[in-house]
Amino acid sequence: MIDVLVVEDDFMVARIHRGFVEGVEGFRVVGSANCGEQALAAAAELQPDLVLLDLYLPDMFGLEVIPRLRTAGHDCDVLVISAAREAETVRGAVRHGVVDYLLKPFDAGDLKERLERYSARRGNLRAPLVSGQADVDRALGRVTSPTVTPTLPKGMSVETAELVERALRAADGTLSAAECATLVGISRVSARRYLEYLSVTGRAVVSLRYGHAGRPERRYHWHA
Repeated sequence: MIDVLVVEDDFMVARIHRGFVEGVEGFRVVGSANCGEQALAAAAELQPDLVLLDLYLPDMFGLEVIPRLRTAGHDCDVLVISAAREAETVRGAVRHGVVDYLLKPFDAGDLKERLERYSARRGNLRAPLVSGQADVDRALGRVTSPTVTPTLPKGMSVETAELVERALRAADGTLSAAECATLVGISRVSARRYLEYLSVTGRAVVSLRYGHAGRPERRYHWHA
């Protein structure tokens, strides 16, 4: 279990936060405090893993609590929950090493998402040694979802698709299938097929150019 200390001067809000936390699997609230001094005393007594810290406290600004926790030897993590939107305040919280910053008002799902993300990061540091950079990145919350490369239709090659995409990216304006074919060195029919594939997958946009007679010309541009 991850033990949580709720620091909030409004007792009704503190009660709501307690309910939100206890609705997340793996977390429990071990205590609450309504001011900075009380938070420091509770941290010493309860040894929480995580402090949910409001910033507008009656006796001090919340960020002042963090260095005092460190001076006292407490290595608990801090998640700021505040209505403070000033950029300097957010930068100050980051400099103090908070694990997250949640703006009020929020709902249970907002806090649940952050608590689960925090729990996952803690889990990546349970072993005495990290296995590699990937573990460090996960612990710092820097991992993004892997890019999924769509499967190409039968008869199309990855190499040619990359050449067509490169030509489209480099184009100053739009390209027709014939112009793309000349640039890449393939037939107009093949260029049209690759361009239509990029359009279907959302990476290219088609526009129509109308001439004096006949069907309109399909032209393509890269969808940034």
